[in-house]
Amino acid sequence: MNDHPDRRGFLGLTAALAAAALTGCAATPTAGSAGSASTGGRLRAAFAGGGATEVLDPHLANLFVEAARSKALFDKLADLGPDVSPQPRLAEKWEPSADLRRWRITLRPASFHDGRPVRAQDVLASYARILDPKRTFRARSSLAMIDLANSRAVDDRTVEFMLRRPFVEFPNVMAAFGAYIVPEGSEDFTKPVGSGAFSFVSFQPGRATLLKRNPDYWDGPPHLDELEFVIANEESARINALLGGQVEYAHDLTPTTARQHGSRVTMVRSPNSGVQAFAMKVDRPPFDDPGLREAMFLLADRQQLVDTVMPGAGQVGNDLYGKGYQYYADDIPQRVPDLDKARALIRKAGAEGLTVQLTTSNAAAGFVESASVFADQIRKAGLKAEVVTGNKDTYWADILTKGSLVSFRSGAMPIETHIAQRLLSTSTTNATRWARPEFDALYDKAVSTADERARGEAYHRMQEMLHAEGGLLVWGFADWIVGTAANVTGVTSAPANTLDWARFDKVRLG
Repeated sequence: MNDHPDRRGFLGLTAALAAAALTGCAATPTAGSAGSASTGGRLRAAFAGGGATEVLDPHLANLFVEAARSKALFDKLADLGPDVSPQPRLAEKWEPSADLRRWRITLRPASFHDGRPVRAQDVLASYARILDPKRTFRARSSLAMIDLANSRAVDDRTVEFMLRRPFVEFPNVMAAFGAYIVPEGSEDFTKPVGSGAFSFVSFQPGRATLLKRNPDYWDGPPHLDELEFVIANEESARINALLGGQVEYAHDLTPTTARQHGSRVTMVRSPNSGVQAFAMKVDRPPFDDPGLREAMFLLADRQQLVDTVMPGAGQVGNDLYGKGYQYYADDIPQRVPDLDKARALIRKAGAEGLTVQLTTSNAAAGFVESASVFADQIRKAGLKAEVVTGNKDTYWADILTKGSLVSFRSGAMPIETHIAQRLLSTSTTNATRWARPEFDALYDKAVSTADERARGEAYHRMQEMLHAEGGLLVWGFADWIVGTAANVTGVTSAPANTLDWARFDKVRLG
């Protein structure tokens, strides 16, 4: 890539920006209304998208652009702070009973975009929708311990949740990815009504979304007049649009791009934010063989992957999620490559010469590059490797059921939430298809005890199991990098999926 925007990069945004031009004015800052907190203007933010499959239903959000739009339009009861601990949002406070089975939540005064107050009934209805057994909303597994039939609205601003079991980490549930509060009865999200900092104007799936400032937002009105999400699936298109002044914010940039263009635009880094991994499905050949999974762990050269894919902007992983987070098992020895042992395990499994199909995609920066590096490492151990590039628009849904070895990544969340959403027998986003009754039992033990030491021991044992025979090969932890124009202030360093990631209500155009 050269130092100047190229024609291909600009063409990647043509459709989205042309459509956006029909919906409003130019992006240069404009004066806010008299007496308002606004500094005006429209900020344009470039994200990778999902084509015609994109949604505005916050309970269905899966892509990063969908999560960012949901955050702008809606609120949760809690969200995750920079240390990935739950922080109050629509919930002003929470109080558990002594047995950890009943939690009383006090709502702060807040209103939906149509002027209706956010009530306890809206909270219960939102959670009931997520928990609908006929649907597969991502947060359902996290909310599954709520006994809705015995939960109640004490009054309009007080919710009392009854849980099916003692659950000391219930604030994590309120902060779970996708656990947004919507008005009671909401099903049509073509013109969504939330309680967030921005309200809906227009939406064209796979192209552009325009939102406007909510002057009555409970956390203070945004400084921006308008927020526009434009879709640019290629990372080169996002950075070229930023360099060329077509957007003011470019999400998910590579370390190479940050080094090359850091003198021309502002690069905001969040160290140790993105988990980079390969997911092996343990319920089907060839990786239903634990010996072959161990061979994959041992043939992986994590340092080579880090140095190649995110040089100077990452650190090696140890096949476990959540490095640096509470309960992370940092005493488990770091895996290092051992090709001799890997080859011996491959021979023992009768897998010499086996072709391993590695599915990757342009859905995330660095996926194709890391898949190519890992394929070479697989071949050096005596296996064959075939890299298959999946559909970037449907990739995240496809890998939940298809393939046997796939590129995988994640933003930040508590280790408890990662386990609940991805590793239990009932988890709805279980890309490795890991399902172990004894593992589920350890999770139940961890979340039902107030004894911090006992809880830590249970989490540690779970991580020992995953490290020994799980399906997630975590090879690195990446800095999360976004780029902003010189006139943008207020974009903070924050791990992906936490409160301050992709948060635009505190951003200004200067």
